[in-house]
Amino acid sequence: MSYIGKTRNPEFQFYADQTTIDLAKELRRKMTSSEKALWQHLRSNKIAGVKFRRQHPIKYYIADFYCHAARLVIEADGPIHDRIDRREHDQQRSGVIEDFGIMILRFNNEEIKYHLKYHLKEVLKKIKEVTIMRSRI
Repeated sequence: MSYIGKTRNPEFQFYADQTTIDLAKELRRKMTSSEKALWQHLRSNKIAGVKFRRQHPIKYYIADFYCHAARLVIEADGPIHDRIDRREHDQQRSGVIEDFGIMILRFNNEEIKYHLKYHLKEVLKKIKEVTIMRSRI
């Protein structure tokens, strides 16, 4: 008997090519400190009882966190996202992801660090509200 490994339907990865899938695997090993902190609260169905995946491929992009049940992407944006050229790229990226019926919630790294350290409930409350609302659709 041979090991096939985890298999996913191409639709689940929104038709990402193998290069994007491999890059997502690499990014899981190199998560930022903000992504790691947020992941500790999203993993193991801790938010609204739904599963989140980290560094999930969507077409030729990679979402920081993705919940299939809610069709929700959560992005942890660092300072590079403040640059004009990056904002344009993010808008184009958001358009592609939203074309799949997926909603995107964006938080900047400082907001995540601050809220997780001092006001944990704010970021997670927003994620939970949207996840519950979107899971019912």
